[in-house]
Amino acid sequence: MPAPSSPITQKHTPPYYWGIDIGGTSMKCGLVDHEGHTVSFEQIPTEEAAGPQAAVKRLTKLMVETEQRTGTTGLVKRIGMGAPGPMDLPRGLLVAPPQLPTWNDFPIVSRLSEATGRGVSFLNDANAAAYGEFWLGSGAKQSSMILLTLGTGVGGGIIVENELLNGVNSFGSECGHILVDSAPDAQLCGWGGGRGQLEAYASATGVATIARSRLQTAPDSQLHRCLDAEGEGLTSKQVHDAAVAGDQLALSIVDETARWLGIAITTLVHTVDPGNVVLGGAMDFGGAECPVGKRFLDGIRSEFRERTFPNVYAGTTIRFATLGSDAGYLGAAGYAKKEAATP
Repeated sequence: MPAPSSPITQKHTPPYYWGIDIGGTSMKCGLVDHEGHTVSFEQIPTEEAAGPQAAVKRLTKLMVETEQRTGTTGLVKRIGMGAPGPMDLPRGLLVAPPQLPTWNDFPIVSRLSEATGRGVSFLNDANAAAYGEFWLGSGAKQSSMILLTLGTGVGGGIIVENELLNGVNSFGSECGHILVDSAPDAQLCGWGGGRGQLEAYASATGVATIARSRLQTAPDSQLHRCLDAEGEGLTSKQVHDAAVAGDQLALSIVDETARWLGIAITTLVHTVDPGNVVLGGAMDFGGAECPVGKRFLDGIRSEFRERTFPNVYAGTTIRFATLGSDAGYLGAAGYAKKEAATP
């Protein structure tokens, strides 16, 4: 039987859904109502070395205790869970997540479902973030959307006519691995080693690598001061800070990153024509509130305008995401809501 209503549930709309965003160091767990409002949020350590079964046990304990505390016991309809790939979505397996090496080939969906007695909706973490922005953020009130998450790597999520593109091999929407540079000496992607892929140019890792390689031609750049004794240690955040200070090398790298993203976005838009492209993740050069972030976004839009058709440019919005790091757990909960309503 459902628990009696509480002051918490009186402010929210049942039924409820769990959204779980699994990362290498922490797991974000949000109990979300039918309208997308967060009832309760907890972030707990992943404790990767303890193994996935221990994580399932801790997640189950957290859910039971939270539902008792919030008066939602019996009112939670489904669990949504986003996790890093590679994965096998139809079989509910984490195949070989690089951030979770002891979790390889773990049947996380069946184990969590058995422990909680609920159905589990399973999706890639970037796809979960995309669905969060689509449901509640920069993609709300749209039917289609592309999300690019710019962080240590480049993730992606594609939604076409309200449907998330997961792919036959559970590799759909991996936008960070589309090719943008076909040169024989193109940059290497840090994950998978693919040459010329977007992630090698538009991720925090890629930006730092490019900045280090360009320092030899810019002896006056303040970025030299960021290097350690081995010539390493430079970060994309330091590139951003230097750009804000007017460093010409840093500003040129911001512009170059925008160019590569404009090329990638053109290819993606010409494939699915979503009308809406959203940029998430921490590697945004300060975002919409920063002059360098605005320069970055304007550069992306300018490159896209030069490479697409006038009507496509006029009908496509490119903007920053609005949900921040909450997008993953909110999207997982939203996807659980969608699948709970599917016959």
